[in-house]
This record gives sequence, C-alpha cells and structure tokens, in this order.
Amino acid sequence: MDDQNKNLILATALSFIVILVWFVLFPPPETTAVDPNAPAVTEAESDTPALATAPQSAPGTTAATDVGGPATASDAPRVDIDTARLEGSISLTGGRIDDLKLRDYRVSIAEDSEIVHLLEPVGSPAPYYALYGWAPGAGLALEDVPGANTAWTLESGETLGVDSPVTLRWDSPSGLIFRRTIGIDENYMFSVTQSVENGGDGTASLAPYGIVARHGAPADAKNFFILHEGVIAMADGELTETGYDDLPDLPVVPSEGARAEVFQITENGWIGFTDHYWMTTLIPSPGSAFKAVAKYDESRDILQTEAVMPTLSLAPGQSQEVTTQLFAGAKEWATIREYQDQGVDRFIDSIDWGWFFFLTKPIFWLLHNFNLLIGNMGVAIIALTLLIKAILFPLAYKSYVSMAKMKELQPEMEKLKERAGDDRQQLQQGMMELYKKNKVNPASGCLPILLQIPIFFSLYKVIFVTLELRHAPFFGPFQDLSAPDPTSIFNFFGLLPWGAPDPQSIIALIFIGILPLLLGISMWMQQKLNPAPTDPTQAMIFAWMPWVFMFMLGSFASGLVVYWIANNTITFTQQYLIMRSQGYKPDVFGNIRSSFKKDKTAGESDKK
Repeated sequence: MDDQNKNLILATALSFIVILVWFVLFPPPETTAVDPNAPAVTEAESDTPALATAPQSAPGTTAATDVGGPATASDAPRVDIDTARLEGSISLTGGRIDDLKLRDYRVSIAEDSEIVHLLEPVGSPAPYYALYGWAPGAGLALEDVPGANTAWTLESGETLGVDSPVTLRWDSPSGLIFRRTIGIDENYMFSVTQSVENGGDGTASLAPYGIVARHGAPADAKNFFILHEGVIAMADGELTETGYDDLPDLPVVPSEGARAEVFQITENGWIGFTDHYWMTTLIPSPGSAFKAVAKYDESRDILQTEAVMPTLSLAPGQSQEVTTQLFAGAKEWATIREYQDQGVDRFIDSIDWGWFFFLTKPIFWLLHNFNLLIGNMGVAIIALTLLIKAILFPLAYKSYVSMAKMKELQPEMEKLKERAGDDRQQLQQGMMELYKKNKVNPASGCLPILLQIPIFFSLYKVIFVTLELRHAPFFGPFQDLSAPDPTSIFNFFGLLPWGAPDPQSIIALIFIGILPLLLGISMWMQQKLNPAPTDPTQAMIFAWMPWVFMFMLGSFASGLVVYWIANNTITFTQQYLIMRSQGYKPDVFGNIRSSFKKDKTAGESDKK
C-alpha cells in the first residue's frame, strides 16, 4: 500500500473518530423529575441563612415566620415589573423576585409560542426565585429580622421599571426598620439595596444575604457533557461549575444544615444557577468580601445558592445599607460582556466556552460580527468557513501540491516495490530517498485534517451553547440553526401532504433532510477528484464514507451541517484549482462514470 493511500485511510479514520466520539460522549438528554410540592427547610438562627422557605400555607412546607394569613407566594400582594425586555412581579410576602418573563424570547419558533418564563413562585410547577434577608446575630431573635415569609409593605414606587425603583419596608418588633430598594436597568440586571436602621435601645448584629433557590433541577436540563448546567461560581478569578446531577454528591456541612460547597471570597465574585440559555446570579459589589455557598437539601430536593455578607453591628440610632446586584435573564454575549466591562469580574465566562476556549471565543466573535454585518446567521457561518479555509490555505496548498507530486512519483514507486520484493526495510529506505530527492512530504496531507478536528469541535460547541444561534434563521424551512434539519425525504421535503418525523426520533435518522443529503453529495463529489483506489477494500470504504457521514450527521445542528457543506465545497474548489496549477487535470465526470461501471461489474459478478 503506497503512502498516498495510507494518508487517505488515516484521514478517513480521523474523520470517523470525530463523529463517533460525539455519539459516545454526548448521549441523548435525560429529564429530571421535579417535585412541585417539595417542602422547604425551616430557618434557624445562625450566621448564615437557611434553605429558602415557602409561605406558611404552601402544601408540605414549614414556615420560618407567620405571615398572618393564608396567602401563598403565587397569590400574595405583588408589585409589577415592567420593562421593554422583562415582565413579571415581586411578591410582598418575603419580598421575593419570583415572577419573571423574558419578552424577547419564546419557547419555540412557533408564532403562538409563549414567552420564556424564567422565575416562578412557590406553588407553580417549578418554583425558582430570588430572596433577600438578614441573618440574626447575637442578641437578636429570628422574628427580629425579615425572612422568607415576612409581610413587606410598599413604601415608595408603584411599578418596577427602568429608572423607576420601588422601596419595600418592614418594621421589626424590636424597633429595627428594614428597607429594600429594588431597581432594574434596560436589560437583565437588578440592583437590591438592603438597609437597616436601629430604632431600638441595644446594639444589633446581623448579616445581610441574598439567595437564589429552585425546587428541584429543571425538567428540561440537557445533561450533556458538552454543556454545563447547574451552579456556577466565580471566586476571586477562579471559576467553579457544579452540575445539577453533582449537587447530591456535595459533602455534608453541619453548619449549613445540608450538603454544601462554601467559597470564601475576598474581593470579587458571584454565584448562581446557569441553564442552557438563561442564568440567575447573585453579584455582590466588586471589591467586597463575602461568603458564597451552593447548597442542596436532598430530603426536600431544594437547590440553593447564596451570597452572605459580613455581619454588621449597629448602635442605637445607627443605620447601614448593602447593595447587591442580581442578573436574571438571557446569556447574551454582548450584554454579559457589557456587564463585565462595568466591573463584574470575568462575567463572560458564565457562557460555557469549554476546554477549547482559545478557539470557541474567537470563533464566536467572528460569527457574531459576521451576523451583524450580513444579517443572516446561516450566511455568517458560510463566511466564517471561507475565512477559516483562507487561513488554512497555505497548509492546504502544500498538502495538495504534495499529493500531486506523489501522483507523478507513482511509476517510480512501483519500480521500487518490484526491486525490493518482500524486503520492507529496503522499500522504506528507497521511498524516503525518493521523497527527499523530489521534496515531497507524505504526511502533509494529514495536517489540514488534524487542524480541522479542533475547529469542528469548537464550532459545534459555539452552535450548541451560545444563545445567538438559538432560533437563528437561515432561509426557507431552516428557521433554527441550533436544531436538526426539519425537512425530510419522508414527505419529499414538504411536497407531500404529511408531516416530517420528529427531528429527535430514530425515524428522522433514516429519513434525512436536505442539508444532510447535500453534505453526502459534497463529500462524494470531493472524492471524485481522484480515481477510486485500486485496492477493493479501500474502494469500498471510500464509496460508503459520504453516505455513512450523511446519516450520522443528520441529527446534528443544521448550522454545523451548513458549515460542513461549505467546507467540502470550498475544499473541492481549492483542490481542483491547485491540481490544475500543477499540470494535473482532474476528470471528475470520468471518475464518476468509472465508479458506476465498477459498481455494475461488481453487481454482475455477485449474481454469477
């Protein structure tokens, strides 16, 4: 077997490995059962807040304080949230931010689809909310500080909006006056200023805290290796990610009353929950020390992140305040980068860039800017492919030139084989001298393939993870480049009067769409630049490879298939022109006819 065929087989093997590794590492998503009636843990007096509690009358819960009525979090008095990008409300029971919808995003691409509901109150199918309060120190009882079920009153403001903050107030039995001023910017950042005034006779010690809690892991969590969903924390420049399925394995911390992971932050940090496209994160003021905690109560299936500020000591008549930010919204790259520029340390890393971050970040930046310039994400992917191929062109040129020279050396290599006979050492020495004399590198054909592998992984990561690809349209039926091709041979690509199979079903893997079909054809055409290998086994492998890839990639994100089609088309053009420049004219149609003749001959032989 000559070195050219060895390189072709190696390239084939590497390409198969790329796809097979994907299917091994990224199994189908598993759903997580959520108990909507999961009870909460009772608060206890300590220097840190307990797991967030539900109101007294919520089913199966234990109240931390008596709110004096039967109201639940869903029907308690509320203050509306109304901005161009958000709508929802704040419950005056506990002062919870527990009802939030994202106006710019819908659950699906259907026109009548509901907008995304990020935060939901206790009593809903999947409670998820932000809660603030004060942990009592020495000399204070639990009823002296506001907690999960405190009945706040609206002191100022009517509806929370941009430049329209609201202030809540609660007076404790011991004479402490608590206020909570909540503001919101034009995107997704809340500011929560907690203040306390000591109107009593003695010194008061207490610690402000913020909590983001959810009852059960989200039912739509992907559980993919390629994507982190769960707790995300930044502690003085060090990023920590704990998946939802890893929370039950956290160590038991007696002082926290649950399984927990504790981070002592001295200067900059944040902590919260991140999902595929959305995030809710507590962000204390930059430069301030605090304790960040990730908790899980397995008996009640409550997940919680919290930021606990240092204990404050107030003399009679003294007042103090602490401001914390809360990000609750979509993980838009430009928006998150803007918050990072405003002082949120490494906030851009809340997007899961993965191990190849040195490739995924610039690839996304290019894709994002191409999309801004062109106005179509599918065309932006093609433009990115052109740029990548242009960058790799010097290597590709050397590779194709080397392959063309090796074709010229075929007669001499055959002579070497005849002279060497069964002496493989003599054959290898003779071939090395032949390569050196003619300045040919037999391994140069593999280098572009090797470089394509991390680029392929990185682009897949970008398309799968980033919000900007979600529901991004191309043209015609391709209205979501982050989803598989919605067309199908099953209904002849929409021409027949019945629907296509569900893109996630096994049937869809067989009845593929237009894009996978174009992918197979583009790979097949690329093969026809060269005659089929003379070895029957090699010829069979190469004959089946485009169609195997076509079916294997049929369930991948259509944006990735668009990239692969564009890559194959550009590679075909480059290789054709370079081969022509080296004096070799590829006979594409002749190779196609030859392959059909061989198939026909093989079929007739099989019949005999």
